[in-house]
Amino acid sequence: MNRDAIRKYVGRDRDSVAALKQAYWVQRYRECGPDAPWQAAQALCAYMRAVRPDWPTAADREDDLRHHIELKRKLDRTACVLSRR
Repeated sequence: MNRDAIRKYVGRDRDSVAALKQAYWVQRYRECGPDAPWQAAQALCAYMRAVRPDWPTAADREDDLRHHIELKRKLDRTACVLSRR
């Protein structure tokens, strides 16, 4: 990469990129239904295993579990606060 490429990337119109991504996923959902995200996840996993056959490592899995536990804690706390309203 060069500086001009980095500047172009950083300066791109984020709103139009977000709109294009949303339109893409709407279309994928219409074509494939709720399986679309699952298919994308499976493709990403296959790619990662091709690039790094050892992926996910035990440390990767532990880190992922920690993040899931923290997210669950935050969701539970939010649900508790919202249920008081």
